[in-house]
Amino acid sequence: MKGTQRHEPDTDLSRGRKRGASKVRYLLVEDNAQLAAAVLDRLSLDGHVVDHAADITTAYDYIGVGDYDLILLDIMLPDGDGRSFLKRYRRDNGRTPVIILTARSEVSDRVSLLDLGADDYITKPFDFSELEARCRAVLRRQTGGASNARRFGDVVFDALAGTLEINGVTIALRNRELRLFEVLIGAPEQIFSKPKLADRLFSYDEDASENAIEVYVGRLRRHLAGSTVRIVTVRGLGYRLTTS
Repeated sequence: MKGTQRHEPDTDLSRGRKRGASKVRYLLVEDNAQLAAAVLDRLSLDGHVVDHAADITTAYDYIGVGDYDLILLDIMLPDGDGRSFLKRYRRDNGRTPVIILTARSEVSDRVSLLDLGADDYITKPFDFSELEARCRAVLRRQTGGASNARRFGDVVFDALAGTLEINGVTIALRNRELRLFEVLIGAPEQIFSKPKLADRLFSYDEDASENAIEVYVGRLRRHLAGSTVRIVTVRGLGYRLTTS
């Protein structure tokens, strides 16, 4: 598969790592190599998973096999127009939010993009702090509010702070622990297979073995010890988050 994919290593010692941001899986569709590398670097430093497609064909390959929280979409691409991609994606019931990266500043262009199904747009050249702010705003709208804290059983999960609170004790999560718990708490009692979890935790150029998933599940289980919340293994199927 063409394109460039990067992910921050799962360590608190990574250069420039910022706490206080919910971890997101992005699909970046951008053919400008310099801009794409800059966006990848910025988002990866915050621990996000970013897959990069340099053209529409590769973008379709990615969305055909992966689930994304947010798509960043350029308009002028080597094998077609980003507007055509967006129109087809929405026609095929694609529901992932889309932010358009465009050099066009005319009101009529921006209106047409929103009417096609874009959730927001940002005009090139842009400041990365504005891009990150627009991403956060779109994701808040997608989840129905601005609150990042969620309670399940006796556990309070704060995606923005990257923490669990259990009986008054706050536990800081590492990147993939956070991402894994976000997936599980997003659908309590639902069974997630190991391949499904790997798809949410890793980009496609990374080695996502079943053993790696077991390692992160084991870490979360240790964090949850003493609470009413458990990660249960459903033999032959995967894992589910439950409470007693």
